[in-house]
Amino acid sequence: MPRVSRAETERNRAEIERVASRLMRERGFGVSVADVMGAAGLTHGGFYKHFESKDALNAISCTHAFDQSAKDWQASVDRSDGDLTPRTALIADYLAPENRVDPGEGCPMAALATDVARSPVDAPVRDSFGEGLEGLIEILTRAEPAGGEPARARALGDISTMVGAMVLARATEGDALAEEIIAAARTALLGETPGT
Repeated sequence: MPRVSRAETERNRAEIERVASRLMRERGFGVSVADVMGAAGLTHGGFYKHFESKDALNAISCTHAFDQSAKDWQASVDRSDGDLTPRTALIADYLAPENRVDPGEGCPMAALATDVARSPVDAPVRDSFGEGLEGLIEILTRAEPAGGEPARARALGDISTMVGAMVLARATEGDALAEEIIAAARTALLGETPGT
């Protein structure tokens, strides 16, 4: 059997991380190593050549998901213009329907918070989640308009409403309540009236 090149090994690891990040956001940390490796087109036996444990993969997958979200959030901020503030662009993009119906490519906070909360306090994924959350809070804090209460406090309120709305809307997907929840969050955060 020919040896796998270093470049191929790195591509395989990157694919495992990408697939695991998506599957864990879709199904939670209960997704098996066999499922991840199969979805990556690799054998289950090769997993431990890349990762020391499933816990390590959970942490790395969480970091990958937050890195993707940070890029998406920054793109939202960057697309803002005179009519659309950075905060408004970010919140509007976050509360968009496609974010709700595609958890595998969406918000790791809404998808993974419950699994992380159930993890042992010393689990590596808790550090990954906390660091990723802080990164997103920082982006939103910078997007907050000047004035009033401290920008970080406003960002924490915004992010809590955004994530809570996303979790509840996903849990009620297929019911009119899901749309009501998102509309209510948009009203609370952006001052929009339903139907705008």
